[in-house]
Amino acid sequence: MTRSTTARHLATIDRLRADALPAQRGSGCRVADLRVSEEFWEADAVRIREAEEEFEAELRALVRVLSLRWGDPEVLDLTGHLERSAMGEPVPPPLDVLCGYVPRLCVWRVDGRWVALGVGQAGRELPFQLVVAMAEDPDLGADPR
Repeated sequence: MTRSTTARHLATIDRLRADALPAQRGSGCRVADLRVSEEFWEADAVRIREAEEEFEAELRALVRVLSLRWGDPEVLDLTGHLERSAMGEPVPPPLDVLCGYVPRLCVWRVDGRWVALGVGQAGRELPFQLVVAMAEDPDLGADPR
């Protein structure tokens, strides 16, 4: 990841943090893509693995920079939220959307907001996504079990 890419992602995160969050089912939240790969309908396993490694490296670089600002993040495993969703149980937003394609999030609590980063892919042929999520609820990341 280049410095200009990191700077662009940080500018997006800062802009989203400055914006008011929409009211959504009782919890203001927003999910935004920082980067989206191509689709992999005709790609071989090597190309998919390379793209995944690239996105994970980009995530690690952003986590390092944001950790300098806000300290080390919590790591939130979304498996329990996905299981709850699959059983028809309620999952708070934005975890209800994210748990379908992001396995874990790096989460900070900053100025009364929950800020999270993750990489996900909704299916083998679908693009990788580097996402940022924000929410007003400081307890949003609580373990569902």
